[in-house]
Amino acid sequence: MKTGIIDVGGGFRAIYGAGVVDRLLEDDVHLDAAIGVSAGSANLSCLLSKQKNRCYRFYTTYAFRREYASTYNFMKDRNFVDLDYVYGTLSNHGGEDPFDYQTAHDNPMDFQVVACEAETGEPHYFPKSRFRQDDYDICKASSAVPVACEPYVVDDVAYFDGGIADPIPVQKAFDDGCDKLVVVLTRPKDVLREQRKDKGPAAILKRTYPASAERLLNRYALYNEEVALAKRYEAEGRVLILAPTDLFGLSTLHKSYEGLNRMYRQGYADAAVVAEFLAE
Repeated sequence: MKTGIIDVGGGFRAIYGAGVVDRLLEDDVHLDAAIGVSAGSANLSCLLSKQKNRCYRFYTTYAFRREYASTYNFMKDRNFVDLDYVYGTLSNHGGEDPFDYQTAHDNPMDFQVVACEAETGEPHYFPKSRFRQDDYDICKASSAVPVACEPYVVDDVAYFDGGIADPIPVQKAFDDGCDKLVVVLTRPKDVLREQRKDKGPAAILKRTYPASAERLLNRYALYNEEVALAKRYEAEGRVLILAPTDLFGLSTLHKSYEGLNRMYRQGYADAAVVAEFLAE
């Protein structure tokens, strides 16, 4: 039986997934495949490298630095989150909190990262082979939130946040051969996504990347469809959905130390059922 996990990310709300990952590592849960979207790619990379608490440190320590995410960054180079600082300066082998690339490389778990091609608006699924020592550009590409960040270029192609093109790649995971799947959301599973918050950013994005703007404008519908699909699979016993019951004041780009810790603790607690689900 092939087992998998999806983490949909969600900016600072994605610390919920960091709690899930740390519980899986603590419980020594092994999965065959992982698909990360946006900040979810960072969480699952730490599952791949078996680095418990690493993502927690990023959300609760480094994220409060101006270099990490700030209006200053945005005014300087149009990137609210400095993805090179997060996935380069901090994460490279000589960085403050280096990613254990060798362990990740040796881990047999498959690993894919979803990004949105800026010019076409189509999803792109980066394979594990594109994840290299001191070159974590696929996570940067997957996390480039439109308007808040410039598109990130990987191998001469510009990309935006993967959540625009395939926010919850459940069908992708089953098409890849998964039999059972853990789906990590970062908003309550019965809360539908609304279009209104995407209208303004989509209007701005349309000037330079109309195809991605169209994807962004209609993301709410795709997200809601994919949640509904995950629920249907859940009813069949093939999917386990983990989702917070509250946002604790967090959003994609807004955070508080208290909210981050409450969200992390819920993710950690909720993941206690994963081992039993996979064993059924």
